[in-house]
Amino acid sequence: MSDSLSWRIPVGDDKTSAIFDPATADNIDGAVFVCAHGAGGSINDRSTAAVAKALTSCGLGVVRFNFLYKEKGSGRPDPMPRLEKCFEAVVERAREELKPSTLIIGGRSMGGRAASMMAARQFECDGLLLLAYPLHPPGHPEKLRDAHLPSIEVPVICFSGTRDPFCTPELMEAAVEKVKTKWEMHWLEAADHSFHVPKSSGRNDAQVLDEVSGATRKWIEGIR
Repeated sequence: MSDSLSWRIPVGDDKTSAIFDPATADNIDGAVFVCAHGAGGSINDRSTAAVAKALTSCGLGVVRFNFLYKEKGSGRPDPMPRLEKCFEAVVERAREELKPSTLIIGGRSMGGRAASMMAARQFECDGLLLLAYPLHPPGHPEKLRDAHLPSIEVPVICFSGTRDPFCTPELMEAAVEKVKTKWEMHWLEAADHSFHVPKSSGRNDAQVLDEVSGATRKWIEGIR
């Protein structure tokens, strides 16, 4: 499939928008990533669009979508069960329309957390791709969001910046040690929660996304 697709997807009595961006080169046969945005993001926010572009360029088809609160123009995220319900509806549409050979779920920050909670209750998927997982609120490392992680049974790749205030490296490594599945933790040196790096790091944001896309392709080829 070579063209983007736009969908309006029923979620209970509501509907939300989704876009499928096909792989642009060197396709990983039939692999699709359903990517959820972060709490302050949307289907077209800068970070989500940049990640989608990077991943399609490494051979992965990407479905991005709006959670219902964002579709309605609200800035206040829905409760987690409602986020998950929306996510599930988008995944089922992707299965129906695209018939992926490998289906990965995940996303940025809150969107990735929603996917991880779905995976923890054995929602059917082939793997979990987490981008800037929000392990704890900034400044509150005691409020960990890791209780469900040991219940995940599918392979996981997680990208976090070493300067991310939502994810203290030592605490994340400790959380991963409790997980029984194959969890690949990939630290992005000097990157923040948005995967932005300062000029002093010696590289730019595009190079960080190249690192993400390259590692993701290798990981998907491994789990397939």
